[in-house]
Amino acid sequence: MSAVRLSGWRLRAVMLSIIVAVALYLGVVLWAGADEVWRALKLVGAGGVLLALGLSLVNYSLRFTRWQLYLRTLGHAVPTRASLHIYVAGFALTTTPGKAGEALRGVLLKRRRVPYPDSFAAFVSERLSDLIAVVLLSMLGLTLVTQGTWLIAAGAAFILAALVVLSWRRPLAWLQRISDRPGRRLWRSLHHIATILLQARRCHRPALLAAATALSVIAWSAEALAFWWILNAMGFEVSFAFAAFVFALAMLAGALSFLPGGLGGTEAVMVGLLLWADMPPADAIAATMLIRFTTLWFAVILGLIALATNPEARGHERPVQPHA
Repeated sequence: MSAVRLSGWRLRAVMLSIIVAVALYLGVVLWAGADEVWRALKLVGAGGVLLALGLSLVNYSLRFTRWQLYLRTLGHAVPTRASLHIYVAGFALTTTPGKAGEALRGVLLKRRRVPYPDSFAAFVSERLSDLIAVVLLSMLGLTLVTQGTWLIAAGAAFILAALVVLSWRRPLAWLQRISDRPGRRLWRSLHHIATILLQARRCHRPALLAAATALSVIAWSAEALAFWWILNAMGFEVSFAFAAFVFALAMLAGALSFLPGGLGGTEAVMVGLLLWADMPPADAIAATMLIRFTTLWFAVILGLIALATNPEARGHERPVQPHA
């Protein structure tokens, strides 16, 4: 299998699509009320914004640690610096449906002899681990709020179904074996899916699953803490449990919607829950926009920088022919 290079017009097209998404989002914010967002920024202050950004960096760092665990489990010792550069570059495509664009890491990792099935297995494991974390965090508020119970139940059902599928080694191995035939695209797709799931099984052994879940919960708790700080700085005093519930449930809604970056779904749920808790509408919108800028869009900006400076993406290095 030949190396894939994301360079030239492809790289420019990817970056242009991201910039357009950012511009559209900024336009929506300005239309919704730039004055309220600016007032929220003044209430939170430069120190509060820096704290929120710092907590987002904690989130990214812990998730990268988990990513490295997955790669090592799959037998790939990618140097930390190069792996971090590739991992952050994946954030540039966070605003794709279901964050599927983050699979760009697979394209970049292939030059470092990481086969697609392995990088995609790590990607699938990441998404499942994130889902487990936000479902657990959203449960913090079940004693305070009954809204959203069906969303939590849907997330839990998806997790259970995924873990059951990953536990079926023999059926997956059988599917991989019978679908390993030339010709039809359907057979090739089934073979690739079975191979990815079999590799992902290795990332869900009990000890590693427990470690990854702990890292994920702490990582997303950091961003929930930033949300709690923003709400209280704006004069809306709530408990961390409530803030974590609102943040996690909004993330869960965005994930299950499969909208690009959860855009629209995440904001709607977050604003709706804040309104239910009697936060003024303008403040609810401003708080939501502010936490999204310091989490989602901060990650996208870092990803754009990493993607633009990544030698694997620019093709400055001679492609390495990976193992098939």
